[in-house]
Amino acid sequence: MKPITPVSRILFFTLAAFFLGGVGPLAAAAPQFMDLSGPWIFRIDAKDAGLAEHWFSRLPSAESAAVVRLPGSMAENGQGEDVSPATAWTGGIVDKSWFTSPAYAPYRLPGNIKVPFWLNPVKHYVGPAWYQREVMIPDEWQGRRVVLSLERAHWRTRAWLDDAEIGSCDSLSVPHVYELGAGLRPGRHRLTVRVDNRLQDVDVGINAHSVSDHTQTNWNGLCGRIGLRAGSPLFIEDVRVYPDAAGRRVRAIVSIGNATGRAHSGNLVVAARLLNTANSQEGRPYYSRFSAPEGRTEIELVYPLDPDAPLWDEFNPNVFELTAGLRGLMPGLEDEQTVRFGLRDFKAQGTRFAVNGRPVFLRGTLECCIFPLTGYPAATIDEWKRIYAVLKAHGLNHMRFHSWCPPEAAFAAADEMGIYLYVECAAWTTVGDGKPIDAWLYRESERIVLAYGNHPSFCLMSYGNEPAGQAANRYLTDFVNYWKNKDGRRLYTSAAGWPSLPENDFHVSAEPRIQHWGEGLNSIINKQAPQTLFDFRETIGKFDKPVIGHEIGQWCVYPNFKEIAKYTGVLKAKNFEIFRDTLEAAGMGPLADDFLSASGKLQALCYKSDIEAALRTPGFAGFELLDLHDFPGQGTALVGVLDPFWEEKGYITPEEFRRFCGPTIPLARLAKMVFLDSEEIAAPIEAAHFGPAPLVKIVPAWTIVNAKGQAVRQGTLPVRDIPIGNAVDLGTIRLKLSGLPVPARYRLNVRIGESENGWDFWVYPSAAPAVPPADVMVSRQLDDRAAARLAGGGKVLLVLEKGAVKPEKGGSVALGFSSIFWNTAWTSGQPPHTLGLLCDPNHPALAAFPTEFHSNWQWWDAISHGQAVRLDDFGPGFTPIVRIIDDWFANRPLGLIFEVRVGPGKLLVCAADLLTDAETRPEARQLLASLLKYAASHAFLPVKEAGLEVLRGLFKE
Repeated sequence: MKPITPVSRILFFTLAAFFLGGVGPLAAAAPQFMDLSGPWIFRIDAKDAGLAEHWFSRLPSAESAAVVRLPGSMAENGQGEDVSPATAWTGGIVDKSWFTSPAYAPYRLPGNIKVPFWLNPVKHYVGPAWYQREVMIPDEWQGRRVVLSLERAHWRTRAWLDDAEIGSCDSLSVPHVYELGAGLRPGRHRLTVRVDNRLQDVDVGINAHSVSDHTQTNWNGLCGRIGLRAGSPLFIEDVRVYPDAAGRRVRAIVSIGNATGRAHSGNLVVAARLLNTANSQEGRPYYSRFSAPEGRTEIELVYPLDPDAPLWDEFNPNVFELTAGLRGLMPGLEDEQTVRFGLRDFKAQGTRFAVNGRPVFLRGTLECCIFPLTGYPAATIDEWKRIYAVLKAHGLNHMRFHSWCPPEAAFAAADEMGIYLYVECAAWTTVGDGKPIDAWLYRESERIVLAYGNHPSFCLMSYGNEPAGQAANRYLTDFVNYWKNKDGRRLYTSAAGWPSLPENDFHVSAEPRIQHWGEGLNSIINKQAPQTLFDFRETIGKFDKPVIGHEIGQWCVYPNFKEIAKYTGVLKAKNFEIFRDTLEAAGMGPLADDFLSASGKLQALCYKSDIEAALRTPGFAGFELLDLHDFPGQGTALVGVLDPFWEEKGYITPEEFRRFCGPTIPLARLAKMVFLDSEEIAAPIEAAHFGPAPLVKIVPAWTIVNAKGQAVRQGTLPVRDIPIGNAVDLGTIRLKLSGLPVPARYRLNVRIGESENGWDFWVYPSAAPAVPPADVMVSRQLDDRAAARLAGGGKVLLVLEKGAVKPEKGGSVALGFSSIFWNTAWTSGQPPHTLGLLCDPNHPALAAFPTEFHSNWQWWDAISHGQAVRLDDFGPGFTPIVRIIDDWFANRPLGLIFEVRVGPGKLLVCAADLLTDAETRPEARQLLASLLKYAASHAFLPVKEAGLEVLRGLFKE
């Protein structure tokens, strides 16, 4: 249909006044809704006999049925099997090969069954279950079209009204809607819904978060809004809105359904209004004549908005409502539907995304359907607003739904809060082989776009995650082309992770990140000395479309055992209980909070390094963290600075995180993080600015502060305007370090307007390497000469070469600077195996090597040249000077630096090689000097005694 001209509008308004009695706001009576939440009769169908036995045809007896409350799951209602180690989850049988290491032997049960390392449900069931209740259809519903709506079902449903089957549905993403028709007689009826959560023929993938027990659980039940809706048999089936942001108008396609049995004509009335109380705008009604034969009729029109109608983006999330109504009809046939939309264009602009023509950088995180209280996703706007508020507090503007699609509330809340959403079609599997999944993905994607496609927050879409299959590329090429040609309101890609097909609107690639899967200790952060020069421009330069960094981060932290008490719903942290108990068995229970805090500081440092590298990269489109909050499954992946409840763990605040992750971030390119006092810092300063507008006449300011936060140097860079983009050169800070007190830790802070970021660095004296005091012997081995010195009451500093520790005594522990990547269980022991250091910064052995209680960049050299030493042989409660925090699966007491008495002698052991190539390693020289100074002092008084043979048993011959 052609758009109505302004002149024609006058005629329509006049006709409307005649036929409708005015042209005021749309005011048709809304359809009536019967809320079906509450008690339902319930039966488990473990033998799958219900269909053959016609369970739908009768209400079961009280002896054979239970009563459950919906919305809810079986587990919430206490229904299902008790969970045991032998239970087979949808996510896989628990006796996986991940746990073959001897370190996991204590967790094996009879029959070689292993305890699962993820959250455990209180109840478990896979199969069909039946839900039934009586409904009373009121007299006023006579002749009205009645629809049953189940907002979120898991998974397949079939429905009956009395003895008549009314359909089936297999969507994991949208409401299951059943037509009961317009001939439903008033009175009492029996409504039955069969829910089956088996995977069956449509293989979405056992690890897809739409079905996996690793996160939401493979629950059985119905959640969200459940009810019957009665309305006109001549009805608006759906309204699709296609905004033209530049033209300040929308193209609307209104689908009219006619179940009356004959054709009808009337007026289609459309009106829009801005949902913004501070700037309320009401659009004038727009009229169009329609004729609707029986079945489905589509009417297309263009609705103009005000010339100054506001656009939608992360900074100004202006949301409109568009109401379409059927008017001028006989009584009982008028109907209307209201949908929300925003004026926005989300496009690819070279290798960047642009929103309404303005470059945008996606700073995102995954959401893997992690809802530990219910085991299924939230369906309320308030809960999603809470989650998105946490994202924004941490400087993020984007969320990817990994292998699942959220309910309507997630989109509505994102619209109102300005969050860019990337939705997947509920799969992580093999595609293109001609199996049922191939056709199902098209059906599911159609359902997703129809249900949620109007939301301005819905910006990106793909089939799902990391596909497999020999014909996957061909299949996904067709899938992407299909959607690019069908609906241009968002951008499309093949999948998250791979493949980077030429047809993609954008790519999601794992290349641009500082640690790759399987890379171990050869990654940027573990192999290269600390610096902030590197970025991913070579990777981005290979593409001509936007690239999102796929699942960057994955840095782990030690479990927070205080979190156990939070699991008051259907999932229990039995995995945490195992980790806590083994820590206590190792004699380190009191250290749990310290392990969390120290490893958390390292985790935050790793995320800072990852994110800043992304922000430094010219032309980069954005990143998706894995994850801002913990992933409970796949062996327990404690990768979040937040717990699964989106709550803080205590070692980094949102304000601290936002210093290096946000719309405007100062960046410094430092060639190294450790300097001598004879050197000069030359630090190019850049801006990554993706705010709402360029910054004008900004004077970047910098300050050097000491460990007490006191400014010791400061200055400014030239005034300049800062455009939207990154790699914006602000000038270079040049600073001679002579005159600063050393050795010391300092921090370079840079401020751009209201945004400030900072980087720790260390300055050491450039004097000659320390000479061992006369009364301290430095030895590489615990040889006869060293033994003789100890036997005579002397002092020995044992500096081990890398590889000197026996494998079973800690030498097999892969020590890296970073924390654990994802986790060691799911990755079959991928290095590193540890979570950083824990020490007392006030210990006199470290007095000349300034440190905090946790790992920081000055420890990179010692760790890279070091090894772990198991401390079991020294008895419970032994405290090293510098402790290594072990993998929570093993909880071994590990040390890097420790001291013992050997007879009358005193032994100080450093398991990091500080002697090799010391002339090029200022950190090694400084740590050695600090240890020598301590060993020569009266403070060197080891308490723990150890025999020489016990010590020699730690090291190789």
